[in-house]
Amino acid sequence: MSFEEEIVLFIKSKAPFIYVISTEEERVEYALRKLMTFKLKRVVYIWDFVNGFNPKVSNETYKRNPFEALSKVRNIFLQIPSLIIFKDFYSFFPDLSISRELKSLLPILHKQPKTLVFINNQKISTSELQDKFVFIEFGLPSFSEIEKELNRLCNTLGISLKSELFNLIINSCKGLSLEKIRYLIAKSIAAKKKLDLSTVNLIIQEKKQIISRTEILEFWQPNENLDDIGGLDGLKSWLSKRKLHFSEVAKNYGLPVPRGILLVGVQGTGKSMTAKAIANDWFLPLLRLDTGRLFGGVVGESERRIREMIEISESLSPCILWIDEIEKSFTPTTQTGDSGTTNRVLSTLLTWLAEKQAFVFVVATANALENIQLELIRKGRFDEIFFLDLPNKNERKSIFEVQLKMFRPESWELYNINELSKLTPFFSGAEIKQLIIEAMYQAFSEGREFKTQDIINEIDNSIPLAKLQQESIQKLQAWARSGKIRLGSIDTSSTNKEN
Repeated sequence: MSFEEEIVLFIKSKAPFIYVISTEEERVEYALRKLMTFKLKRVVYIWDFVNGFNPKVSNETYKRNPFEALSKVRNIFLQIPSLIIFKDFYSFFPDLSISRELKSLLPILHKQPKTLVFINNQKISTSELQDKFVFIEFGLPSFSEIEKELNRLCNTLGISLKSELFNLIINSCKGLSLEKIRYLIAKSIAAKKKLDLSTVNLIIQEKKQIISRTEILEFWQPNENLDDIGGLDGLKSWLSKRKLHFSEVAKNYGLPVPRGILLVGVQGTGKSMTAKAIANDWFLPLLRLDTGRLFGGVVGESERRIREMIEISESLSPCILWIDEIEKSFTPTTQTGDSGTTNRVLSTLLTWLAEKQAFVFVVATANALENIQLELIRKGRFDEIFFLDLPNKNERKSIFEVQLKMFRPESWELYNINELSKLTPFFSGAEIKQLIIEAMYQAFSEGREFKTQDIINEIDNSIPLAKLQQESIQKLQAWARSGKIRLGSIDTSSTNKEN
């Protein structure tokens, strides 16, 4: 149900006090005036602490006197259908005279065609008054509202944008107020004299500042691309088909809200890198959830933090939410001796994963099969669950090529990549990168350029993690190949033979 529909329903059901939670007074006032003028035919009065009533009431404005302003409601607008909006009232609710006057107004307002609306960005903290109000949140601008505002700004400034950039700016603006959007657009034009990809980066930086004020989420600015990841062609193909699923076109097509993916696999196979690359390729902000910070010592604190995490993520949608090593915080062993806190936090998270409507794409990673909660891998929590195995020979060639191009973009072809890929079964992508780095250190200490043989020497001196944890990794591989999970790599035949 939309904000307008809820307000109409509340007024028709004779709710005397409506409390609108919002940081955007101007937008709320505009929406209410429009609704009263064209739909409910009510007169609108506004009161704030500095200016009093507008228009005046009985030739008085009642400035700086909240009690007097409230008490006048009973004797004015007697039979005139009206909506009376009170601003700046949050700090006055704890006052005994104010709370008493509100209670006294209740039976009167039930008989008169008046509705009082209070606007503030925080909910009433006075418990004795909470049941006297109906509460409604006025959400941040929708896609269509941002589109309308951006069109207005572009027409005013005489700017023409390509549809792809236009939609990209709209998506990046989601989660911000209209006032903030106007400021950022003006700032971008003042700096560049135009709107381009730097405008998107400016908006993302603003979102970064919002995230920095919290202690639960971290804002990441990734540089990785999907092309920087060697192999995993199955996962890349799946992701490429969903790159535009955050668009309004996809929504109008009837596609459901995307939920996300769970990446399970051996350490060092690119799970975290994939989360970063998705955000970068899709031009979306990346939020990393530190699950360790969810759990607080005070009773009820953990539950409050998981709700806050959800609210922040949804307010900044569309975005990528990265939950790294999710199994470590929600293992069966962590759910004993904490008075059920972990169960309640997990239950809140699972319900949100299954029912969320906001465009928050969750990328969760896990290393250990035995520690993954069954509830997490149940259908409906994620769009897909992928297994990221140790790279096969062809994927190792791709990884060596990507890494050598990064370290030696001009001379990478001088290295025998085919030979190196043959010698590195059981090595993960992260371990292959480290082999190259160690070979570089050795050659640098001898004052020369590193060669293929230097990397081979490091291979001979290294023991990959897959050999140290061979039993658990083989168990994980067997589970993945049983058909219960989707494989990140298209061709795993060579991996099976080698490993």
